[in-house]
Amino acid sequence: MKKSESKYFNTASKMDEALIKLLEDKSFEYITVSDICKQAGVNRSTFYLHYENTHDLLEETTRYLFDSFLSYFSDNTKAVATNLTECDLSELNFIKEDYLIPYLTYFKNNRRVFSTILAHSKTFETEKVFHRLFQNIFDPILSRFHYPIADRKYVMVFYLNGISAIISEWIKDDCEKPIEDVSRIIQECIFGRYGIQFPN
Repeated sequence: MKKSESKYFNTASKMDEALIKLLEDKSFEYITVSDICKQAGVNRSTFYLHYENTHDLLEETTRYLFDSFLSYFSDNTKAVATNLTECDLSELNFIKEDYLIPYLTYFKNNRRVFSTILAHSKTFETEKVFHRLFQNIFDPILSRFHYPIADRKYVMVFYLNGISAIISEWIKDDCEKPIEDVSRIIQECIFGRYGIQFPN
């Protein structure tokens, strides 16, 4: 079911958050409907009004996290992602403050959630998420810059793993370093200390 179409939106959000909290302490396969209801403060009949089983909730929780992530970005930055094949090449630079600041703000505000996803990447099927990112975002962008098809997956892995590693280290330090500094570090890792001009 789509939570955005449900009159039980607030209760569904509570169950999404309950599942994330429970995943901090145990593997998904050991989490029961009773566990989720107790954590969310709802009864079993309410759970079954929303979901058929815990896997149904997991799918919804993944969408919930993605929707939450997108809410940090301005309409202008989100619009570029829907026009990758036609916008000016200069707009396809996502390694800049317009994108990095909201991206890093999300992870700082939700560092507990991010740590949980890292610990349960198989449960959240992050490989499928990366595959969708590649098909819908990275592949069209790399095509615009004439990267050979056989090289594109390697470029995507470099970007995603490199940025994820920086964020993971930042979260280990409880996000003490200011967001602007982390944004600068990411940009320097990609473009060099003194900057490389992005193609026009």
